[in-house]
Amino acid sequence: MKQQITQLLEAAAQSLKADGFIPEDHAVTVSVDNTRDKSHGDLATNLALTLAKPCKSNPRVVAEKLIAAIPANDIISKVEIAGPGFINFYLASASSAAIVADILEQADKFGTNTSGENKKVQIEFVSANPTGPLHVGHGRGAAVGDSLCRVLAANGWNPTREFYYNDAGVQISNLALSVQSRVKGLTPDDDAWPEDGYRGEYIADVAKSYLAGDTIVADDRSVTGTANPDDLEAIQDFAVAYLRREQDLDLKAFDVQFDVYFLESSLYSEGLVEQTVQQLIANNFTYEKDGALWLKTTEFGDDKDRVMRKKDGNYTYFLPDVAYHKNKFERGFARVINEQGADHHSTVTRVRAGIQALQIGIPEGFPEYVLHQMVLVMRGGVEVKLSKRAGSYVTLRDLIDEVGRDATRYFLVSRRSDAQITFDIDLARSKNNDNPVYYIQYAHARVFGVLKKLAEQGHSYDQSLGLEALGSLNLDAERELMTQLRKYPDVVKNAGVSLEPASIATYLKDLAGLFHSYYNSNKMLIDDAQVRNARLVLSRAVAQVIANGLDLLGVSAPEQM
Repeated sequence: MKQQITQLLEAAAQSLKADGFIPEDHAVTVSVDNTRDKSHGDLATNLALTLAKPCKSNPRVVAEKLIAAIPANDIISKVEIAGPGFINFYLASASSAAIVADILEQADKFGTNTSGENKKVQIEFVSANPTGPLHVGHGRGAAVGDSLCRVLAANGWNPTREFYYNDAGVQISNLALSVQSRVKGLTPDDDAWPEDGYRGEYIADVAKSYLAGDTIVADDRSVTGTANPDDLEAIQDFAVAYLRREQDLDLKAFDVQFDVYFLESSLYSEGLVEQTVQQLIANNFTYEKDGALWLKTTEFGDDKDRVMRKKDGNYTYFLPDVAYHKNKFERGFARVINEQGADHHSTVTRVRAGIQALQIGIPEGFPEYVLHQMVLVMRGGVEVKLSKRAGSYVTLRDLIDEVGRDATRYFLVSRRSDAQITFDIDLARSKNNDNPVYYIQYAHARVFGVLKKLAEQGHSYDQSLGLEALGSLNLDAERELMTQLRKYPDVVKNAGVSLEPASIATYLKDLAGLFHSYYNSNKMLIDDAQVRNARLVLSRAVAQVIANGLDLLGVSAPEQM
């Protein structure tokens, strides 16, 4: 409908150009948006305000001339000028109802577009160290990252999901020492326990499996425990594989899959880190000071230069990130997006600085970042801090086991990434309208519940008849539903632009609220076949959009509850 209104306004502008009111050489750009308040019509444009200056006229005068020049049509029922010169359009009942036919025809494709032109976009998310179970923060990253992939695909992009395994460095060494201590019969309460060792019960599970000689298959490797308590390298290989498998199982339970698993260790084994260092040195963006090698990140907007190779010869954590993103660029992605925790904020500038210092044509602002805030888990009004298995934090599996996958995914993606989330376990488990995911899913199930009752009450569902009769639906609640349905494609498009799937969760909650109110106030299974089928067709369109939106969030749309 926006496109049709846009075409009418373009025709009106062309007519005013022919009359000499709009300068012939002025390029007219028409923008049509949904109104925020139904009392202001269905759609609105600021075209008169943008044309006032080139036309050397008052915006309201321009608006009046535009309205008068709009070609005759059966789409618009009324037009009004608001404020300084906005033009508000009220759609005719038949044209407003046309959105329902579009939804039913396009089905699960409704709301999608091709703006991404099938360009390659890589989204890296979760990227947890394989040193323990995934915690709730990783869960939020998984929910947001996976939803971003779904939203970008709906906007015509070709997404690649990537998990970066930090399988090298101090934390992995601490993991190996922790498992070795358990293998030798020590516990975290013993004085000989490693100072920075991991204390969760899962470490005992790893040690037990290693001693039993189990074979662990994880993604790209198969490792068998040797049971040798003194072979630290064997213990490390086994522990990493074991915990990678555990994380994979957690993600599978969360319905999150990846296309690529990238190992940090490969950056070293394949020489990518050293190649990156040599390129930065050759480009004269490094210098030696106090026995360390520094990168001139201040030349790219950082507040101070950064050490990239320490006195002991080890690299600081951001240097392999630069090598990794050089690799991403060389793989040919049009865009690269990193979904990470807010604690990565300080690395954004230095990583981008290192990437620019390579001087290989990587665009500024590469990669893009979506940083999520922490999650506070509550039960009974009290913060939940510990997991028996992890020992120090709430795991993703804890939440899935407590409230289910759907509620966990919805709650973790339902607010903007830059906002902290309070995850109320009691609310997420509840089966009432206070629980937003239940509220939305119940709206979907209600539609199918009505359709199921048709035969039981001696009625039939005729979609063709319902579509023909849609123009006769004149209740305010019905118009509100159609208006809300018409907004969905824009919500999907805007979510792709802003990289904020939370807006889809908000939209679905609003749509469900409108439908519940309509359903509670108006009987569906009435004797009047025209009205009955029209209402059922409208309801079926609501269910389709709810299903489409929930799918973008990775949440199911049950037909009965």
